[in-house]
Amino acid sequence: MSGRIVDRYADVLVEHSKLVVLILLVATALVAAGAVLDDTEDGQIGQFETDGEEQQALDEIDATYGTDDGVVTQIVVRDEDGDVLTRESLLDGLELQQAIREDDEINATLHTDDPIGGVENVVGTAAYFQQQAEQGEQPSGEPTLDEQIEALEAVDEEAVDDLLADVLDPDADTPGPDATAFLPTSYDPGETTADARLTFVFHAPADSVEGGEDAVGAAQLTIDGLVDERFEDAFAFGGGITDDASTRAVGDSFAIITPVALVLVLGVLGFAYRDVVDVLLGVFGIATVMAWLAGIQGWLSIPSSQLLIAVPFLVIGLSIDYSLHVVMRYREAKEGRLRDDGPDATVPREPTTAMRLGVASVILALAAATFSTGIGFLSNYVSPLAAIQDFALLSAGGILATLIVFGALVPATKLEVERLLARRGRERRNRAVGVEAGPINRALSGVVSLVQRRPVAILVIALLLASAGAYGATGIDTEFNEADFLPEDPPDWIKSLPGPLAPGDYDVRENAAYLGDNFRQQGDGTETQILVRGAVTDPDALVAMDEASAPPAEGSTIVTRPGGNAAVDSPATVLRDVAAEEDDLAEAIEERDETANGLPDEDVASVYDQLYETAPDRAEDVLYRTDDGYESARLLVGVQGDASAQSVAEDTRGLAAGVEASGSVTAIATGGPVITAVLQDALLETLVQAFAVTLVVIMAFLSVLYWTRHGAPDLAVVTITPVLVALAWLLGTMAALDIPFNSETAVITSLAIGLGVDYSIHLSERIQDELLDSEDESLGEALSRAVAGTGGALLGSAATTAAGFGVLALALAPPLRRFGLVTGLSIVYAFIACVVLLPVLFVVRERIKDWRADRQTGR
Repeated sequence: MSGRIVDRYADVLVEHSKLVVLILLVATALVAAGAVLDDTEDGQIGQFETDGEEQQALDEIDATYGTDDGVVTQIVVRDEDGDVLTRESLLDGLELQQAIREDDEINATLHTDDPIGGVENVVGTAAYFQQQAEQGEQPSGEPTLDEQIEALEAVDEEAVDDLLADVLDPDADTPGPDATAFLPTSYDPGETTADARLTFVFHAPADSVEGGEDAVGAAQLTIDGLVDERFEDAFAFGGGITDDASTRAVGDSFAIITPVALVLVLGVLGFAYRDVVDVLLGVFGIATVMAWLAGIQGWLSIPSSQLLIAVPFLVIGLSIDYSLHVVMRYREAKEGRLRDDGPDATVPREPTTAMRLGVASVILALAAATFSTGIGFLSNYVSPLAAIQDFALLSAGGILATLIVFGALVPATKLEVERLLARRGRERRNRAVGVEAGPINRALSGVVSLVQRRPVAILVIALLLASAGAYGATGIDTEFNEADFLPEDPPDWIKSLPGPLAPGDYDVRENAAYLGDNFRQQGDGTETQILVRGAVTDPDALVAMDEASAPPAEGSTIVTRPGGNAAVDSPATVLRDVAAEEDDLAEAIEERDETANGLPDEDVASVYDQLYETAPDRAEDVLYRTDDGYESARLLVGVQGDASAQSVAEDTRGLAAGVEASGSVTAIATGGPVITAVLQDALLETLVQAFAVTLVVIMAFLSVLYWTRHGAPDLAVVTITPVLVALAWLLGTMAALDIPFNSETAVITSLAIGLGVDYSIHLSERIQDELLDSEDESLGEALSRAVAGTGGALLGSAATTAAGFGVLALALAPPLRRFGLVTGLSIVYAFIACVVLLPVLFVVRERIKDWRADRQTGR
């Protein structure tokens, strides 16, 4: 875009400003209509797809073994200094179940078969059978909940202890589920006391319940309320409860942060503009850009997801930056600080001339920043993941909308406002921030002075810090942990806020950690699977699957059962469990057990056949049989629900490798957490690749731009270097603060590139303009004028966006808190690198040119 083109553009804009405003307002209405006309659903990371072997194995399991898509509510009753296996506590548990079943809304969501189970049911059932035996009656089947309560009420505490001794005896042969499955992993088998117990409430799949996920979530919240009413120290845990807590935490966060952020942003904008009209114009422009963004998302049917969290903040940051540059260039033109338009020019200039010069001086930088950042973000579209493609499209669309609004609509609107005020006799001569004498001007001038005196020292320090940051980034945590998204209980000072600002209590993260540390859980994210293919009837393969149940290593995410063994269900564990109850199967195993390990050492297929005849449901959970024989086996692995997906995947793959070591089978780790880890790794990989593509694209564009305009393609390196340095600083700080670099924060750190490139292009273009407009002006004078003018606008932009988004660090929701902290740091680092390092690079470049010239002339 040559100087003549930008001048022509500025002429059209000021001569037809009313028409420009009208056309763009109509366009805004048409684009924004997409937000109303299109109803897009939310998308989540778990809904992404991968074609890897893990997904293929999971698909095979779904097709051959079937899956239960039901939802589980987990109820924990605890007494750290006491016993939760007392008669009174067990009766309270049964009465809680009764209250759950009597609630019609909860009952409508429950699974049809055995919807509730806990150790209280095992003890209540044992009491009922004992009562029936004493009365000489033959039980007709499993007792109802009322019969369990009646039977338990009829015995005293001592009798309950005897019942517990029977049902918890590891060597006893008692019907029903294993009672120890509801006790902590630290429980010592045989003991009749425990400091906590777990009860499962099984809901039907959401798509089979009237009201769907909302109805199931509401049922879980109601259960949580019933638990709080009945027990002093207990809690319910489930997806509906965590979703509600997260939603409330976000709401409470914004209730606290919004007024603070508004005061800070408006205060900084007010200080930068010192004019209510310009502040209102800036807010109008931001609102218009957000309308465009919502409309673009609607028209393109882009579903909302966690990856899109950075897009609105990116365009808001760019909007503030573009607005400040447009307004400040107008003010500089009005006061004669930009190039003159003739020998008879007067100062102050009238609004039309000032806007023409201001727009012409800044539109190229705006367009270059828009193109480089827009193309950079659009490069993500090459990703095979649909969510990354959506992120690329929406980012590029929002960046383009920012240019349209602040490159045309806002300048035209401001010109009309300035003309109106001028006709009414209101003289407006607000100065650009950083230009007039004052602390900001002195600070910016001091930076330029220091840059000229010590350029090499500053460059060395900046690069050393960048190297340290890059080194620290090599050890940065890249794991993704869904527990990190759960809200935390707010600090006391936030709880003390008055009235509607006071947040609620959030203990879901603490509860999740307690569950993960103490129990084998059920539900989403608490189980992985291993698909075993090949000769699954090979005795060595059976032994290898059995060894997967060995006690896990310290620090493993594999949950243990009471007694220390890993919570792994396999053909081996099922054979042992069923053989303990069925004599025929026990005899079949004993006949073939030469090593006395409780498993057949030969003719394994016939033992599997016997298992199918004795307990078909149990057999079908771990074995797949066709007319041709046994094609596969499955291991179900209990894992900590609050552990990172990558750690869970690594531990599960370790078990799979042990099974595969038998030599006769292959074993693939899969399941929800493993798939999540695969997806997160794929997301992170594509985002990192997008970083590289973005930088290459921006470098190529800037090289062409500066070669075309100035014959100096090396200016592209000068312009992009502060961006890379700021990014290295940011990654190093994240490593120091233990902030993980995963798919969430990788998207957020893309702001460091987006805003950093924008800042750097603006200042670089301004320096070049100052050098071109005054050929006799030295580099030092050009730097002083550029840093005072454009640097002042950048300061206002950085302060506003950093204050507005940095305040999110006070949020109760961890994702918002991380977003605020990382975004605030990226903006601060981008500004510092731009106004300090970029002038240094220009000075060093000038000295290198002088040195080369001296060598060529022989001096």
